[in-house]
Amino acid sequence: MKFTTKKLVTMALLTAMACVVMYFVRIPYMFLTFDVKDAIIITGGLLFGFLPVIMMSVAVSLVEMFTISETGVLGLVMNIISTCSFACVAVLIYRIKKNILFAAIGLVAGVLCMTAVMLAFNWLIVPIYTTFEREAVVGMLMPIFLPFNLLKGGVNAALAILLYKPVKLVFEKAKFN
Repeated sequence: MKFTTKKLVTMALLTAMACVVMYFVRIPYMFLTFDVKDAIIITGGLLFGFLPVIMMSVAVSLVEMFTISETGVLGLVMNIISTCSFACVAVLIYRIKKNILFAAIGLVAGVLCMTAVMLAFNWLIVPIYTTFEREAVVGMLMPIFLPFNLLKGGVNAALAILLYKPVKLVFEKAKFN
């Protein structure tokens, strides 16, 4: 991918927007946090591809780790894995045919992929940074982690669908892509 100055500025703008949203739209639930920053990162991915998704995800997750997160490096890793498993799948499917149907299919596939990946990583990592034993985490996978990740992914997917077209039009009019 060729990174022009305009693309880098646009990616930085989207990253900054995701950081602002991360601060103001946070709903804590137990030791999990519901947020909608992924919708903005996914929108950037639909515009520019999966490499920018990874770059934006890492940048936003680093800002979160150093400012408001209490989970440190493990939280950073979990955030990056969550966002990338969702957004990269969505973007790769959307790239097959750039239309609303493939965007929707990609987003649904991304939600399902992220949910499956996060079930595995929650099983693996949650006992490391909480007081929960692995057996307790296994008992939380279906009643807590599964619906949480499906809801978080579904909301982010819906917001990404709503954001994509207006954001794309603004950037096209400003000749940013």
